[in-house]
Amino acid sequence: MSMTGQPQTDRPDPSVIAAQNDAFRKLACLGVPTAQSIQGRMHVTRSIMNAGDGFMAEAVKATGIFETFEPENDPEGWHDFGAVEVRGETVFWKLDLYEADSDFRYGAEAPDNPATTMRVLTIMLARDW
Repeated sequence: MSMTGQPQTDRPDPSVIAAQNDAFRKLACLGVPTAQSIQGRMHVTRSIMNAGDGFMAEAVKATGIFETFEPENDPEGWHDFGAVEVRGETVFWKLDLYEADSDFRYGAEAPDNPATTMRVLTIMLARDW
């Protein structure tokens, strides 16, 4: 018996999520205004804050300008993870998407809907992972 795969039309479009994630990251890190309202928060780990001498500002800026998405670091095509180098240190950033009214308890049911999705951008040293 052979089964043919049916395209899943109920899955969100990865390119829409990627565009929203990129827009939020550029807003949070670089202050670039978005065309539509996108809810979210940015967090940096204590090790980033304690690095001193402008390191946090450099890490945030590097996160905002990151554009090197490849299948190896972006398998879903959502633009939700990246790694940048800052002063010889590898810095990871990760975007997680939650239901906006769930107090960060549940993943976003419709991650391509900015009205119901809350984004959380975390910036950390790779060694903290």
